[in-house]
Amino acid sequence: MSYRVVIVLGVADRVRLSVVQAYRFALDLTPRQERAVLAHAGAARVAHNWTLARVKAVMDQRAAERTYGIDEADLTPTQGWSLPALRKSWNAAKSDVAPWWAECSKEAYNTGLDALARALKNWSDSRSGKRAGRPVGFPRFKSRRRSTPSVRFTTGAIRVEPDRKHVVLPRLGRLKLHESARKLARRLDAGTARILSATVRRDGGRWFVAFCVEVDRAARTPNQPQVVVGVDLGVRHLAVLSTGEVEPNPRHLDAAGRRLRRLARRASRRVGPDRRTGRRASKRWERARAQLGRAHARVANLRRDGLHKLTTRLAREFGTIVVEDLNVAGMLRNRRLARCIADAGFAELRRQLAYKTGWNGGRLVVADRWYPSSKTCSGCGAVKTKLALFERTYTCAMCGLVLDRDVNAARNLAALAVTVAGSGSETRNGRGADRKTRPGGPVAVKRQPGTAKAGKTGTVPPQGRTSNHVPAYAS
Repeated sequence: MSYRVVIVLGVADRVRLSVVQAYRFALDLTPRQERAVLAHAGAARVAHNWTLARVKAVMDQRAAERTYGIDEADLTPTQGWSLPALRKSWNAAKSDVAPWWAECSKEAYNTGLDALARALKNWSDSRSGKRAGRPVGFPRFKSRRRSTPSVRFTTGAIRVEPDRKHVVLPRLGRLKLHESARKLARRLDAGTARILSATVRRDGGRWFVAFCVEVDRAARTPNQPQVVVGVDLGVRHLAVLSTGEVEPNPRHLDAAGRRLRRLARRASRRVGPDRRTGRRASKRWERARAQLGRAHARVANLRRDGLHKLTTRLAREFGTIVVEDLNVAGMLRNRRLARCIADAGFAELRRQLAYKTGWNGGRLVVADRWYPSSKTCSGCGAVKTKLALFERTYTCAMCGLVLDRDVNAARNLAALAVTVAGSGSETRNGRGADRKTRPGGPVAVKRQPGTAKAGKTGTVPPQGRTSNHVPAYAS
C-alpha cells in the first residue's frame, strides 16, 4: 500500500527571502496608559458587538419577511459583511451609538470591525464547504469580562525609539518596554524590515505589543544539508530522533499542577460574580483570579520557549526533517492521555518546523497519518498486525531486531524521505486529498458484499489494505 506525504520545500536557492515575522515585547505601562489601552480595547468591543447586532437583526428581519410572502426585491436591504461595508454602517451610526468615539483612535473601531468581517467570512465559507477543517460557528458577542483586551494599529506613527526601550503608537504615545527591542531595531536601521502593524494585547495579567514585520532574511543552509532525520513525537519522550537522541518531555503542566490546584481552590472560596443576581465580584476574588491566570501563563511561556529552542536547533542542524501527521483531535478524546498530549504541544511543534525549515533552507516531510511507522521493522520492513501501546520495545519476528519502539519509528520516518525525494507539490492534508468541509452531514454508502474465509467476518484485511476477493453476488 502506498502512502502520501506532505513536502515543504526549502529556499536554499534564493539569495534573499521575504517573510512576515512577529516580534513580541512585554510592556511596562503606567496606570494612565493602561486605562487608555483598555479604553481602546473597549471601543473595539463596542464596534464589534453593535455591528454584529445589526447583521443579526437584518438577517432575522429578512427571514421573517419571507414567511409573510414578500418578494425578494421588496425585502429589507441586506447588510454587507465586508470590512468596508461594516465600516460604512458604523460610521453612519457611531455618533448615536458611541458619542465618545472621538476619544479613541479609529484603529480601535477598525479592530473590532475587521474581526467581525473575518468571522462572518469564515462562517460562510465553512457552511458552503470552501473552508477546510472543523465547522465554524456563527460569530458571538464579546464580553467585557471573558474577552481578551486587544487593539491593532495599522496606520499612523508606529516606531521604535532610538533608545530601543520605548515604542510609539498612535494615540497611546510613548510606551516603555520591559526588555530591549534591539533585535527589531537593528533590522529597521539596516533597512531589512518594515513594520506592517502593531497589536497591544493583555495576556496572563501582562501587556504585550506584537509587531507584524516584513523581513528580508538572508538565505541559509543547514549545518548538515544532506542528513535526513526522523522525529517521532510522544508523551513519554517529547521527541525521539532517528539518530538515537532523546528529547525529554518537561511536562510543565504537571510540574505546576500543585500550585494551580491551590490557586484554583483559593479562587473558588472567594465571592465571584453572579450574572443571575447581578452580584459583582469581590476584590479578593479578582486578585485570586489574576494569580491563577499568571500561573497558567507561566506554564504556556515555558512550553513555548522549550518548543522554540527544539525546533530552531533541528531546523539549523538537519537538511530534511520527517514528522508524522498526528490526529491530535482524536488523541485528545482519550481521557487518560488528553492532559499529557495537550501539554506536549504537538501541533505547535509541527507549525514551527514548517516555517523554520524554510528560513534555514531545509525541507519538512510530513508522513501520512496512516503510515505504520511504529509497526514497521526498520531492519527488514516487516509490518506487525497489532502493537499495543504498552509495548515499548519493538521485537521483529522475521529478522530478530530488538529496538526501542520510538527509535524504530523515527528510523522508519527517516527512511520514508528517501522514497519521496522526487514527489510533487504540497498536498492539503495528511492523506493527500484536497478535502473541504462538507456542507451537510455524513452520507451513508452501501458496501458490496464479498467473500471471506471461514471464521472471518470482515472483508477488509488489517493495515488498511483493500480486499482483493471477487464479490459474490446473489443469483
